[in-house]
Amino acid sequence: MGSYIRLRQICLVAPAIEPVVGDIAGIMGLNICYRDGNVAKYGLENALLPVDTILLEVVAPFQPGTAAGRFIEKTGGRGGYMAIFCCDDPDARGAQANKMGVRTANVIDHAPYHGVQMHPRDCRAAFIEFNHTAGSDDILGPYPPAGPDWQKSIARDVTQALVEVEMESPEPEVLAAHWGRIIGIPVSTGRSGDPELKLPNAGFRFVIGASDLMSGLTFKVSDIARVRDAAKARGHAVSGDSFVLGGVTFRLV
Repeated sequence: MGSYIRLRQICLVAPAIEPVVGDIAGIMGLNICYRDGNVAKYGLENALLPVDTILLEVVAPFQPGTAAGRFIEKTGGRGGYMAIFCCDDPDARGAQANKMGVRTANVIDHAPYHGVQMHPRDCRAAFIEFNHTAGSDDILGPYPPAGPDWQKSIARDVTQALVEVEMESPEPEVLAAHWGRIIGIPVSTGRSGDPELKLPNAGFRFVIGASDLMSGLTFKVSDIARVRDAAKARGHAVSGDSFVLGGVTFRLV
């Protein structure tokens, strides 16, 4: 099917896995599809929840000295941790990013899955990962990081899709161009006049902010008031149609 790239997963980081994961599941009507015991070797625990076919992951450190723990200390707990893209050619995309001076931080080879993570300092704002799973060019195909049968956990009655990722920067145009070059997608102008990167299944919008960070996630939901009420019931301050959870702003449309 030629060269493709899609948003596969967003990873958030939290000081502890609960109450963040329970709140996301309860407020957004999502199911946990997997907790990966393999991340324990990095001093982390995690949980993944499918939002239609995009995975939302939360990682939390349970011991000192983890990269995720350092990220929380550096950012004061604000900002998403990783944007993960599935594609047919992660090594080629990693090599292309290397040519721009973006270093490879980590290569994960767990057949049938192969992932190339780019260094967050060079990416700015968050890690970018490119990955490919043999035999899963179908978006509903196997994706080992989400467990053996993640598709069974998809729930669409409350939250239908993750439609947009918001990125903040003192120089949004510069960050958009940088991410666009790394990911291989031209920058376009969104309805709001902000620079954006359009993927087949979601978009990245770049807005002005004090520092480079993944600042928000926009979800299409069936009933905004119902989700807002669920957030309030769990003690979150709701402002308009948004609230902060897991270090990022959840926006409802």
